[in-house]
Amino acid sequence: LITADRTPFLAFCTDDRNPLDIAEEGHLDHLIRAAIARGVRPFDAYRAATWSAARHFGLVDRGLVAPGQRADLVLLEDLATCKVHSVICRGAPVTPDRFRTRPGVPLVGLDSVKLKPVTAARFRMPAGAGGPPPVIGIRPGQILTDRLTLDVTVRDGELVSDVARDILKVAVLGRHNDRGEVGHGLVKGFGIRRGAIASSIGHDSHNICVIGCTDEDMAVAVNRLIELRGGFAAAVDGRVVCELALPIAGLMSDQPFEAVEQGLRALRAAVRGLGTPLHEPFLQMAFLALPVIPHLRITDKGLVDVDRFELVP
Repeated sequence: LITADRTPFLAFCTDDRNPLDIAEEGHLDHLIRAAIARGVRPFDAYRAATWSAARHFGLVDRGLVAPGQRADLVLLEDLATCKVHSVICRGAPVTPDRFRTRPGVPLVGLDSVKLKPVTAARFRMPAGAGGPPPVIGIRPGQILTDRLTLDVTVRDGELVSDVARDILKVAVLGRHNDRGEVGHGLVKGFGIRRGAIASSIGHDSHNICVIGCTDEDMAVAVNRLIELRGGFAAAVDGRVVCELALPIAGLMSDQPFEAVEQGLRALRAAVRGLGTPLHEPFLQMAFLALPVIPHLRITDKGLVDVDRFELVP
């Protein structure tokens, strides 16, 4: 698609790119490198990344080196690798000192988590007379899910996680009010063998999602997120083993890029220690609550059959 004829109408875009991804692979520079490596002419790749994108969004004063244009420039050491030498913004070099002297921006959305603390009992799943519910099947590295029909372990009249078969409890709790709405379900594919992980990033409603081997650890992880005002948390044997606070709307950090990057590294290592083989378990979890992508999702209202676009009884 990326040819000289088409680049005026195409622009590069990244989505769900966190600081760790950017540190390890890059951002738009990663897309430029990938396109050139696949045979796209450098001119076409760079135009899609600059001029075309600026024009698409009506930013007619940038994206081009010309009189009257804003002097936003990236100086490169090499076109094919998009290795950045230095950056000029509004005609002045970008340096660490320049960032330190920027005016502060008032933080907003610091009290977005209205959910009250929970107990382990919140995650109980009584076994219904109609048989076990369908199980959400994870496709590693994809946002599509499968609707699985599996025998689910029942103990004392309740559905429970089955770690040996990688069938775990999943719950989504509404966090934008204190009504305490919660949807229960089961998920297969996360590979967690102990503990629980929780996140306040869950497209598009961004409620709290938690997956765990025990109800007790699920409650510990969720309650820590409430204390953090949002973010990521992992709990094992009744204690939090790793966390990353995202207090701005429960989605963003108020810390520097480098601090978030290191926090994500520690979090990834901790969750891999729980047994998951997934490269990005929190990103995979973020899409479980997006009830517009096939086939089975979960929200604070319950399981959603996306193909039928209705709640599962």
